[in-house]
Amino acid sequence: MLEKIEMNPQNEGDADENIEEEESFALLFEKNSRLPGRLEPGQKVISRVVSISGDFVYVDMDGKSEGAIDLKEFKNEKGDYSIRIGDEIEAFFASFQNGVKRLTTMKHGLSILSLSGIRDAYDANLPVSGKVSGELKGGFEVYVGGKVRCFCPFSQIDLKGNHEKETYLGQVFSFKVVEYEENGRNIILSRRALLEEERQIERDRIKQTLEVGMEVAGTIRSIQKFGAFIDLGGIDGLIPLSEIGWGRTENTEDVLSVGQEVTVKIISIDWEKNRLTLSLKATQSDPFLSAAEKYPVDSLVHGTIVRLTPFGAFVNLEPGVDGLIHISRLGAGRRIKHPKEVVEEGQVVDAYVYEVDPKNKRISLSMESRQKYEAAVLPKIGDILDGVVEKVLPSGIILRLNDGMTGFIPNSEVGTLRGTNHNRMFPVGTGMQVIVKEVDSARNRVTLSRSGVSEKLEQEELNQYMNKVVNDEKTDNRLGSLGELLRAAMDKNKKTG
Repeated sequence: MLEKIEMNPQNEGDADENIEEEESFALLFEKNSRLPGRLEPGQKVISRVVSISGDFVYVDMDGKSEGAIDLKEFKNEKGDYSIRIGDEIEAFFASFQNGVKRLTTMKHGLSILSLSGIRDAYDANLPVSGKVSGELKGGFEVYVGGKVRCFCPFSQIDLKGNHEKETYLGQVFSFKVVEYEENGRNIILSRRALLEEERQIERDRIKQTLEVGMEVAGTIRSIQKFGAFIDLGGIDGLIPLSEIGWGRTENTEDVLSVGQEVTVKIISIDWEKNRLTLSLKATQSDPFLSAAEKYPVDSLVHGTIVRLTPFGAFVNLEPGVDGLIHISRLGAGRRIKHPKEVVEEGQVVDAYVYEVDPKNKRISLSMESRQKYEAAVLPKIGDILDGVVEKVLPSGIILRLNDGMTGFIPNSEVGTLRGTNHNRMFPVGTGMQVIVKEVDSARNRVTLSRSGVSEKLEQEELNQYMNKVVNDEKTDNRLGSLGELLRAAMDKNKKTG
């Protein structure tokens, strides 16, 4: 229920007399424009269409002049115009504009001259025209027809409910009669109700024209943490934070401002939930289209680390273009469990382009050039290598090998008793000999073993000894056979001798 103010017009008795003398609103509607005299706002006009041009329908005004009606008033639900030259129509005189008599079939803003006319307008749900004459407690004083005093609450004067009287005082607006009680003592008007109806009509019209993929122009209406709302001329759409630009947008206000005019693309429509999702970045060129040309393989690039994940570090090269340094290419040969061991967010780094995939919008980076990375010759399983301790971790030891690569010795392969303090036993720089246990060429990783070295050396010594024994036996066997041959030869010589 809207707020009501008790009206006590000073000339209430005179008004009652005028009401009896004035014609009722219904009788006024029955008048014909062909009667002599000046047309009054709200007067009914019956005439024929003489022409249709541009946005207007022109009707004959008693053979002496023409009146103009907006063509859109004759548009039906299907979008067709239900009017032809020669049709007879009923309309209502609204006003003179630039020397042209403007009429309407919508009956907006009729200047009712009596209480009975306002009551008829209230019953028929027709708007009336009134002048804002003053400010009262909680709203504005409005006179309809210059004589009937009404009340419009602050919340009903506009869509946002404005209290600034200077904006409305002395202005004539169309109002809807939302309450008529106590024989006209309490007449409550609402301009907002008419504006909302007009806005809804405009929204419905706009909805029929919008499609996914269409580019539309609008104005930034409000800025939120999650994006910006755009006014498309009666209907609002949302640009989510992720759709403002190709680069990362942390704060919407850094890019957009209220009142700014923008062109956006419609990416989603859901009228059931009254959601219209827009994209500003979709109207901009995709930076990845030129990525292969701008970032050739093995070129050195400069960027900022914007995100760390267990599998690598993302480096921003330009707005909308990020490259990934995989964890296997992040330690420059070192074995690391997480990128945070060597880099941090916000750090500026130089890296080499390892691979570019514009179709899937991926750029792979490496801390070493691809040529150097691919030229690295990995050892073979079983090779015995020398190196020095680079770092001791809870899970094992990182060893830098003599060729510049690094390998990892798990605790189980260090060859010490359980619970041994490896930091104290193997300080950084300690030299040791290891054996290659595993080689992961795809990730350029080498797993080493310190305890396996002695086992291999012992096995090699055993193999050498066994080979020697076999060779000695073969030699003895060969000498025995030769002696027997010599003895037989000598015996034969004696017999013949």
